[in-house]
Amino acid sequence: MLALVREVSPQLARCELTHVARSAIDAGRAALQHRAYTQALQSLGCTLEWLPALPDFPDSVFVEDTAVLLAEVAVITRPGASSRRGETATVAAALERHAPIARISEPGCLDGGDVLHVGRRLYVGASGRSNAAGIAQLAQLAGAYGYTVEPVALAGCLHLKSACSLIAPDLLLINPAWVNRETFGGLRTIAVAEREPHAANTLTAGGTTLVSAAYPETRRRLEAAGVRTQAIEVTELHKAEGGLTCMSVLLG
Repeated sequence: MLALVREVSPQLARCELTHVARSAIDAGRAALQHRAYTQALQSLGCTLEWLPALPDFPDSVFVEDTAVLLAEVAVITRPGASSRRGETATVAAALERHAPIARISEPGCLDGGDVLHVGRRLYVGASGRSNAAGIAQLAQLAGAYGYTVEPVALAGCLHLKSACSLIAPDLLLINPAWVNRETFGGLRTIAVAEREPHAANTLTAGGTTLVSAAYPETRRRLEAAGVRTQAIEVTELHKAEGGLTCMSVLLG
């Protein structure tokens, strides 16, 4: 598996925030935590491909929002935050070496963090960053390859994958206060600990689920369900409204 990643901008403290109160961010510490994250990806079998640094784009470490990868095509998004739209060119240049490219265009907006890929179905958060036009464009692009797209209502969070993440093909970790678990039909669900509302964003690779060390109770729930986990410290990146899926684009 290939993981596209990008180093932390020294201007991370100027990041876009929606549902998280702004607090002091130590960009140097964030960079160290990010390096530990990339090393964890390597330990799970991922080969890293480093995208060009974008020091003038505070949110550029959160590369997931710039692309949606399907087996047949890589969809380059048009991020909902205008300050982030300059991030996509380098991602497109990297991905076109691996896959055909399609693009979300104006007036559509779509963040990759809003797209949950389950088999041949794409659940897409109708968030403040992904609008109806962007979701409709994704439905047309993905529909050409036999995918169905289902918009999902959210409350209280930035992206759909702030509220849920796929642990296994039939198992979802979810914050039911932010998204209705009935949306996901036959999928089994594990709810995050009530005191850890942001814990639903995890990243599974190589048979192991990375969980933020800030959410130990949710990690215990996963372990009790037979999920192999690894805790990782990403507290400074949480302050930028980021999570574990946000910092990579995985291929393969």
